[in-house]
Amino acid sequence: MEKITIIGGGSWGSAIANSLAEKGEDACLYIMEKQQYDLVVKTKTNPQYLKDFTFSNHLKFSNDFNKSVGEATVLIIAVPTNAVRSVLEQIKELNVSPRTLVNLAKGLEQNTHLRISEIANEILPEFPFVALNGPSHAEEVAKNLPTTLVACSENHSEAVKIEKLFSTETLRIYYQDDLVGVEMGAALKNIIALAAGLTDGLQFGDNTKAALMTRGIHEITKLGIQMGAKPQTFLGLTGIGDLIVTCTSLHSRNRNFGYLIGQGKSVEEAMKIVDMVVEGYKTTKSAYELSQEVGVEMPITEKLYDVLYKGEDPKIAVMELMTRRSKHENEGINDIS
Repeated sequence: MEKITIIGGGSWGSAIANSLAEKGEDACLYIMEKQQYDLVVKTKTNPQYLKDFTFSNHLKFSNDFNKSVGEATVLIIAVPTNAVRSVLEQIKELNVSPRTLVNLAKGLEQNTHLRISEIANEILPEFPFVALNGPSHAEEVAKNLPTTLVACSENHSEAVKIEKLFSTETLRIYYQDDLVGVEMGAALKNIIALAAGLTDGLQFGDNTKAALMTRGIHEITKLGIQMGAKPQTFLGLTGIGDLIVTCTSLHSRNRNFGYLIGQGKSVEEAMKIVDMVVEGYKTTKSAYELSQEVGVEMPITEKLYDVLYKGEDPKIAVMELMTRRSKHENEGINDIS
């Protein structure tokens, strides 16, 4: 049996750890903050991140990073994108033998614009890497509602191993090998979800959201292909699937953050109200900068960047999107493929 350590006691790390423990796997949830750790151990709840939820009695907990990592054969990274590098560097400092890394974060690193697998390859190149992504909210996985995910790795045997390890009666895992496509889709959909929430805040309606999501997957695909992804990946779970759930669900932090911006809240006010990490905010900046570097036109991302980072009025941004030059619907995709 694998010994699994989940690093990160947020909503997603908690839900995944609990799912593994309920299945009977040897799982340990590492929680960095001592106060949170003490509360979880005492009450078997994690109210800051998951409401009306109780951890399985089979799940172990730890506040000792060195021990948690040292004993594991599979390490699940369940921290925000901006914390991934520091966690991987801590693992490297322990000088442990290679073990499977499974990443749950969805984003691009600030400044470098690197995908998580690229960061891992830079710091821990000997560790097999698997991205586990797909249309999933922790709140629903915690309730054992039917969910599908994709285990993606350039190492086929590792992807299959994680597929088998995580699969349950309510959690179906597919395996994939297009790491660029899976990671790009998972990261960029947060931008479109944020924009979808913004249109809800502006009370623009279903027509607007349908257009936004459709054109959103178009520009996600354009940048993804430019970076080396396979076009068909964006038609799957980590593309259109993840986009649908994140743009439409009330569980979505990105959608909720965008909604507050659409209602006139400042970035600071919206962050305070959501009170959890909103990956789409930083990913908007990273994706905008990356698109400029590689010469891919991403109008939704660009206008959202103007709203979030330059203070442009959301209504003006939408008007500018609606009055752009006429073009063929598939422009950009055909050019690349």
